[in-house]
Amino acid sequence: DIVQKAVDRGQQGQQGSVPDFIYRKSTVTEEIDTAGKVKQHREKLYEISYRDGLSHAKLLQVNGHAPSEADLKQQSDNEMSVRQLTGDKKKNGDNRENFLTAELAARFDFTLVGTTNLNGRTTYQVAFQPKNPQLPVRHMVDRLLNQLSGTIWIDAGEFEVARAEVSLGKEVNLLGGIIGSLKKLSYTLERTRVADGVWFSTLSNGDFLGRKLLDQTHIKTKSQSVHFHKLAQIVETDFAKNLRRFREPAGEAPKNCTEGNGPLH
Repeated sequence: DIVQKAVDRGQQGQQGSVPDFIYRKSTVTEEIDTAGKVKQHREKLYEISYRDGLSHAKLLQVNGHAPSEADLKQQSDNEMSVRQLTGDKKKNGDNRENFLTAELAARFDFTLVGTTNLNGRTTYQVAFQPKNPQLPVRHMVDRLLNQLSGTIWIDAGEFEVARAEVSLGKEVNLLGGIIGSLKKLSYTLERTRVADGVWFSTLSNGDFLGRKLLDQTHIKTKSQSVHFHKLAQIVETDFAKNLRRFREPAGEAPKNCTEGNGPLH
């Protein structure tokens, strides 16, 4: 079964079979007014370290500047809210790269649409929709999952999810509609093979329309991840630099310094 092989592949990453990586992720969030114009624009830059199957995000910049204490607190609060929403009890890192878990797959029915070529690789195109009758709601996110459908593309060689398109079937109320509701959700995710058997999410676009208390809310999001490096390679490079400096004769400038630069400390 194609989907089961993709689930098994994700579990291997959680068990440490995928090497540790570090990369940069930029996000753009725009709030749209009722006339369709952008009324708030926010950009963030993160350093993401992937270690032992979990991702750890460090906020580096907000709108081109170092994050304030309020920005850091907001990030911490957002991470806590996501854990409460999903029922995830992990406090150190998240499993954003292993979203096709056995628990998630069990909530949907899957249909093989066919095979296609995606970025030069043979890929299975698989449609999904919520199981009928719907499964019980144990966490708030389950109410949302019961209304999602779409398509995923699974790499035929390594059974990694290469692309996903998700949309909302009908409006979902939050706490009976008291807090708000989500009327529209359209989300696209692309993942890239950065090394043999290693895939990461690299592009995403989201469009969300809903209500927060009494006010209509329309949010658009974009994200891009770049500059993937193995953590082991970074450690080895730093070690080699330090060893070379140690071996150089006293008083001789390091060879990787350009003329006019002082000694490295």
